[in-house]
Amino acid sequence: MNGRTRLAPTRMNLLRARRELTRIVKGIELTRRKREALVSELFAAARPAIDVRQRIATSTTRAATALTHAISAHGVAGLTAAAWPLSEPSIELRPAQVWGIAVSDVINAPTFRRTMDARGLAPALTGPSTAEAAAAYEALTELLVEAAPKEQRVRRLGEALADTTRRLRTLEQRVAPQLTEAIAGVRRQLEEREREEQLRLRHVQSRQTR
Repeated sequence: MNGRTRLAPTRMNLLRARRELTRIVKGIELTRRKREALVSELFAAARPAIDVRQRIATSTTRAATALTHAISAHGVAGLTAAAWPLSEPSIELRPAQVWGIAVSDVINAPTFRRTMDARGLAPALTGPSTAEAAAAYEALTELLVEAAPKEQRVRRLGEALADTTRRLRTLEQRVAPQLTEAIAGVRRQLEEREREEQLRLRHVQSRQTR
């Protein structure tokens, strides 16, 4: 039933509409509680995401500076040859849910920070600037992997909060008022019909008495 549906003025429709309004009022209360819970979850998830984002900004600046020094010392071609990883990193994710919202958690991530031997680079050929740039970008990669599930959680909680707020606003400002107005209209029509029936009955009784 929606607010644009005109109800036939019958007692059965009136009872159905009242039951529907009761369900809508309960739905409004549940939706409001869900929104409050989502707000709480969003604030709890936002702080770690903001903190790691600030650390990423600092680490990005440090890595970019180190890369500039390495390029100055060895050139782009020299760094490109040493940039390929020896193996593909593997990250294990675990699906999770927050208030029915699908998210993911990182449960197993490799250690990206490596020694010079693990990078497969000869210290005599690369120099300290290349090692410093590699270490800075390895640290940045670890931060990005740490931040990814936090950013995803904040984004999806924000989307769910916006959707819940729109649904609550629709129920409170459109569906419930329209249904309340429709119920009032049916009730008025039934009362008018009942008064007409009473007047007709009195008229018949008066004629019978005469």
